[in-house]
Formats: sequence, structure tokens, C-alpha cells
Amino acid sequence: MSSPTLVADAVADRLQLFVDRMRAESVEYGPDAAALIQAAADTLVGGKRLRARFCHAGWRAVARAGGRPATEADSLWDVCAALEIFQSAALVHDDLIDNSDTRRGRPAAHRALEGSHLDAGWAGDAAAFGRSAAILLGDLLVAWSDDLLEDALADHPHAAVVRREYARMRRDVTTGQFLDIAEESAWSVNVIDSHVERALRVASLKSARYSIEQPLVLGAAIAGADEEQLRALRRFGHPVGMAFQLRDDVLGVFGDAAVTGKPAGDDLREGKRTVLVALTRQQLEPSTRALFDEMLGDDELDAEQVRFLQATIEGTGSLAHVEDMIADYAKTADRALSGARLDNAAVSDLRELARAATVRSA
Repeated sequence: MSSPTLVADAVADRLQLFVDRMRAESVEYGPDAAALIQAAADTLVGGKRLRARFCHAGWRAVARAGGRPATEADSLWDVCAALEIFQSAALVHDDLIDNSDTRRGRPAAHRALEGSHLDAGWAGDAAAFGRSAAILLGDLLVAWSDDLLEDALADHPHAAVVRREYARMRRDVTTGQFLDIAEESAWSVNVIDSHVERALRVASLKSARYSIEQPLVLGAAIAGADEEQLRALRRFGHPVGMAFQLRDDVLGVFGDAAVTGKPAGDDLREGKRTVLVALTRQQLEPSTRALFDEMLGDDELDAEQVRFLQATIEGTGSLAHVEDMIADYAKTADRALSGARLDNAAVSDLRELARAATVRSA
């Protein structure tokens, strides 16, 4: 099995080389810009490196199929690193949209930038500066991701395929993010029976594809995968991605803050219209549903109110339903790899990665 440490170390090395180059090339912009570069570098610290691991696993599955020897090139590691930068961009914007104060147990980027404004003794509204700067920070990280991708693909024989998939990933995530915030308002004018389907669409676009499916396909494409191999990896990657997002939804309501790095019940305060919430609302009587809707999205919910909403969700059977959905997605993914023309060791690795992505506490 490919070592998570091997992938994390290799990606960290490529990220460091890239950030060092960005620092050198931005010296002429002055010290304030250097602070933005540092803020970007700070977002790249930590995390599970899940997308990089799936990208590497996708490459192995194709590059070593049939027992062929293959060695990881810098181009592979640079694409893995580009995915991690893109993930950081998405998180910066996501935390800003959700008004989240923390990420990975540290201040979210807009809060850190707000703090730097205060520490410097600058004039004006520090919170407004933090929000505005975070928008630009996220944009910079998207640009960095594209820059590193292009570095990786210079003269690469499969560059066109990789670029098309990467471009689709960017569009999917942006559209999914919009649908996510739109649903926080649009739910009120759509029939209740449509809410689960709408939430699943958001989960697919915003998370499932770019967290699991597209990194797998990108890695496989770098290795020169044919259409049959790509289809098998897509059939595996998408259900794993859906299970991954549903697990995230569960943790957003029931997760341990000491483990997740975010306050317990944060999704409830943010008013996330997840599959878990949609299923719950379907089961509630109108009067109870009205109270549930009134409390959902209140950013001042106290611990007792969070516990009430948690108990309501659990009492409707919705938590158990989502757990069953996660298990079903995992089974579907497992079946997708049976008989696929992929490296056997890599397939075992993929199954272990799928388990780690769906059975987790953070």
C-alpha cells in the first residue's frame, strides 16, 4: 500500500518549492503583499492531503497495471500539490461564506487577516478588511493552483486530457458552492419532497467530484489511462465522494469539536440545507418543522439548543438513514473496482482510502 506519509512528504516538498518561487517573484510588490503571500502559504499547512492521495492512487492504478514498473515523476507530484492549493482556495472562500471562525483548529483565513489588520494598527474596519482580503486570497490560491498545474503539464503527453478534467473540476466546485448558498434561501419555495434531491446535487458538485472522483481521474490521466480505466475510476470515485460528503454533513452536526477543529453543531448555526436536514424536515409534523426551521441558521444557538436540534434529527431516524446511505455508497464503489483493468495493489489501496474517507471522526 502507498504510504500516506510518502504522499504527504512529496506534496509538501513540491508545495515548498512552489511557495519559495512565489515569494521570490513577488518581492517587488512590497511588504504588504508579502503578508498576503504568507497568508496563502499558511493555508497550505496541515490537512489530510486526501485529494493528493487519491490522485496518486489513480496514477498507480493505471501506471502499474499489469505489473508494469513505474516511477513517480515531478509532474505527478505537482498535480497533486496543485489540487491541495485549489482545496485551500475553496476552504478560504467557504469559511468566508459560512462565517466560520476556525479551520483545522486555527483562525479561518478571514479571521487571521482581520487579526493582522488589528496587530498592525491600521485604520478602518478590521473585519471588513479580513473579508475583502480573504476573497482576494482565495483568488490568488486559484491562480497558484493553475500556475502549478501548467508547470506540471509543460510538454506532458497527456496534458490536454488533464487540463479538460481540471477545468471541469473548477466549474463544478464553483457551481456547487453557488447552489449550496442558494439552497439556504431557495428551499422555502421548493416542495419539500425535492429537498433531498437538491441537497444531493450540491453534495455531488461541491464535494464528491472534486474531493475524490476528479483527483482519481487526474492521476489516471497523467498515467495515460484509456476510457475503460477512467470509467471504472469514475464509477468508484463518485460514490466514495458522496459518502465522504455525507460523513462531513454528519460531523458538521454531531462531530466532536476537539477532533474536527470546528465548534459542535456548526452546520446548524450556518443553516446548511444538507441531506441530513432535508430528511429530518420530511419526517416532522408542520408545527415542529416550523420550530426546526426557525432555529436552523441562528448563529447564536447555545449548546442546549444545538442538543435539541441534534435530538430532533436523531429522533426522526434521519441520522440512521444517512448512515445507511453512506454504507450503500461505499458498497457501490467497492463493486465498481471488481474486474477493472487496474493494478491490484492500487485497487487495495483505493479500497482502504475509501474506508478512511467515509469512516472517520474529522
